[in-house]
Amino acid sequence: MTSHLLVRTGTLIPVPGGKRIEELFGCVHSRSDEFSLARMTAPPGWTEPAQTPEFDELTILLAGRLLCEIDGERVEVAAGENLWVRRGHTVRYGNPYDEPAEYFALCWPAFTLGRARRAEG
Repeated sequence: MTSHLLVRTGTLIPVPGGKRIEELFGCVHSRSDEFSLARMTAPPGWTEPAQTPEFDELTILLAGRLLCEIDGERVEVAAGENLWVRRGHTVRYGNPYDEPAEYFALCWPAFTLGRARRAEG
């Protein structure tokens, strides 16, 4: 194993709904299972199914806003704010606002669809 990994560009992950995911570190781009880091852009009106992940997730909001539902509680996250959702809690991320939301998502261990445990639909 080398002493470092320099990432100049990430890998775009195709997802429905117009959301843009660029993975910088993780299972897809760097073949690392320890953590994942992705830059996200969520368009206005975007939402995703609820999930009860087997990873912790830190959201670092750069621009716009997100509305997150965590165990039934609605939490609005604005640019410059950060949100940590601990593994095992049900969360649903969405952007019901008029402007795009740009943020980084850091997951540990790394994000995988299997670990996300998304609800059907």
